[in-house]
Amino acid sequence: MEVNFEELLGKITDFIKSEAKTDTIIGSPFELGEFTCVPVVKVGMGFGSGGGTGDAPKTGKGEGGGAGVGLGIEPIGFLVTKADEISFLSVDKGSKGISSAFEKVPDLIEKIFAKKEEAKT
Repeated sequence: MEVNFEELLGKITDFIKSEAKTDTIIGSPFELGEFTCVPVVKVGMGFGSGGGTGDAPKTGKGEGGGAGVGLGIEPIGFLVTKADEISFLSVDKGSKGISSAFEKVPDLIEKIFAKKEEAKT
């Protein structure tokens, strides 16, 4: 059994490129009133591979190989833009992940309405 580690690494790299994207993990940028929100994620990965051959007195020659990859993806917040202003809305580490960002959406909506009311007066 011959293992082509370069080909294997290329396939794993292609898989990571296709899967470790914000669009794949959370979703595309979205509009919220006058604001555009862009999800931001943190990606970490580890890769390992190995192979070998050997002789066993009773069973003869043997060979083997393998590879693996671990991929961790964590949402960390949103880039929020309005006209020429940009800010970062963080997802707190101590909270429940992405749900805490969505819990902040009502505050964001309140701010939008407050700005509209302010502009009227």
